[in-house]
Amino acid sequence: MRKLLKIIGKTVKWVLILFFTSSVLMVLIYKFVPVYITPLMVIRCVEQKMDDREMTLHHEWVPLEEISEHLPVAVMASEDQRFLLHSGFDLKAIQEAMDYNKTHPGKMRGASTISQQTAKNVFLWNGRSWVRKGLETYFTFLIELMWSKQRIMEVYLNSIEMGDGIYGAQAVATEHFHKDASQLTREECALISATLPNPLERNSAKPTAYLLKRQKQILHQMKFIPKFPSEGEDYDSNTVSGGVYKK
Repeated sequence: MRKLLKIIGKTVKWVLILFFTSSVLMVLIYKFVPVYITPLMVIRCVEQKMDDREMTLHHEWVPLEEISEHLPVAVMASEDQRFLLHSGFDLKAIQEAMDYNKTHPGKMRGASTISQQTAKNVFLWNGRSWVRKGLETYFTFLIELMWSKQRIMEVYLNSIEMGDGIYGAQAVATEHFHKDASQLTREECALISATLPNPLERNSAKPTAYLLKRQKQILHQMKFIPKFPSEGEDYDSNTVSGGVYKK
């Protein structure tokens, strides 16, 4: 029995070493290499096949510099307003979500940051298990440690699901607006951001009254989000009209 436990202990030890080594290596590689495929893309293709639907995957990687300057601002306004201020986890948003969920049973509010969503999209799968959440926390810590905010945003905007079989800014710009990602207007970026909580049910090409209302809310919030800074630069507080970024 003691010998068996010793073998199990050694096995677990080497599995953990292999996991930590490979995960750090993956994050390091993706610091420089474009992310052409994610677990979610593969899962969605399998789901389409199982439902006897045509497998579609629209995805084209483009550098952050070739994406409309309005899109980072729009997704921050919609998904993570303190993205440039936190280190991967917005503690204030987490507390606000916890307080809301206590008083609104059945209407769960999340507090997932852009960093967390990027970690989940690139390295993990969908789901609500504690195991996946723990891994999401781990990978969020790694990318915040090893990537810049610009790289996190670049990967996020290129990998996030933005429609049925549509992933990333270039794909949604082409499929829904018939233009390149660099040509997206402020209004179009706000509309795309309005779909992100559920892009399979919310279509930026065919906006409902709710989506148009949400678009207006995001356009208003964008006034308080600074122009997204270039690599190595800090945000310019003069580009906002108030809020947490106004120094």
